Amino acid sequence: MEEFRFDFENLNVYQKALDFIDEIFNLVKNIPREYRFSIGDNLIRAGLSIANNIAEGNDKSSKKERYRYFRTSSDSTRECVSVFIVLKRQRLIEDNVYWKLKRDAREITSMIKGLIK
Repeated sequence: MEEFRFDFENLNVYQKALDFIDEIFNLVKNIPREYRFSIGDNLIRAGLSIANNIAEGNDKSSKKERYRYFRTSSDSTRECVSVFIVLKRQRLIEDNVYWKLKRDAREITSMIKGLIK
């Protein structure tokens, strides 16, 4: 079978978002079981939303519509950061993991701003 890719798969920010969701899945696996459904589910949904909205938005023909999807992707990234902050305050995430995820989130939001422009 011939290998093919969708246009959004070639975007560096999309690839970065996939790496980010991998890190989120690893994080969720390591938080206490009693928090996995509530916090873990919320975090995974927000993380998936980043990549999904980049993928959907990249095919929109109008600038306004693309902006809306990319903005939602950025908002979802910020939602993840808010959850990371709560996890840190509750001592449910290691400092080095927290700071790496926060830096990655910052890079993703900056890259999304580049897509918007």
